[in-house]
Amino acid sequence: MPAAPQTTNHPVFAFHEGTSPLVIAAPHVGTYIPPDIAAKLNEIGRAVRETDFHVHRLFDFAKELGATTLFATHSRYVVDLNRDPAGANLYPGQFETGLCPVSDFDQNPIYPEAHNPCAAEIEFRRETYWQPYHDQLKAALDAAVARHGKALLIDAHSIRGVIPSLFEGRLPDLNFGTNSGQTLRGGTLKALQDWRVKTDTYSHVLDGRFKGGYTTRHYGALVEEIQALQIEIVQDTYLDSRTPHLYDAGIAAPLSQTLRPLIEALVAAL
Repeated sequence: MPAAPQTTNHPVFAFHEGTSPLVIAAPHVGTYIPPDIAAKLNEIGRAVRETDFHVHRLFDFAKELGATTLFATHSRYVVDLNRDPAGANLYPGQFETGLCPVSDFDQNPIYPEAHNPCAAEIEFRRETYWQPYHDQLKAALDAAVARHGKALLIDAHSIRGVIPSLFEGRLPDLNFGTNSGQTLRGGTLKALQDWRVKTDTYSHVLDGRFKGGYTTRHYGALVEEIQALQIEIVQDTYLDSRTPHLYDAGIAAPLSQTLRPLIEALVAAL
């Protein structure tokens, strides 16, 4: 598969090709902002608060399972890799940030007034950052199907537990999205449901506030051989929310150890 393209000598993603049907992607773990874009952002934007800090580290066991991994390196404030490139809303009638966000989740602007990216700038970012990531993801899924006749995509995300502009109250610890059963099907969906019955260490919900973003919905509906599951994880289950940019393996280990049997069961059920 092709090497990750470079922008200002910085790769757009980190990619590892595995041997199993499992593909794990994390589109929002990146924090890098190219200097020309960083210069346009305000202080809130440069703080990259809405990063899915270290969520990919919860799946450090992935290579032992033969998984292919694809992790973004650039901030979602450059371009949101989990948004429809045509700008279609995921949750009509509810607030959400766009392909090139202009605010954080609390609706604070991330650009100085009247400095939001124009249509030409948005298209440039889509071509430069969004498209290479999705070309690589599609190639990885196609390769898994070619090897095994099937593929399972885990789209890994994390989020602050309380964001009034997005949802009421506090989210459950683990939020599983299958677009109401459209992207995870049959025995694989049953394996998730069986795991949920047996697991009470962390609170969890299926197709609640988050039913799966563009990545899960798009790739999980492409062909019958590909299934997809979004896992949205509340950050304080594995991070110190006061210093989310720092990773503490001791804090994260219990959740990682809880997720591994789930991923193994899903792969076995394909």
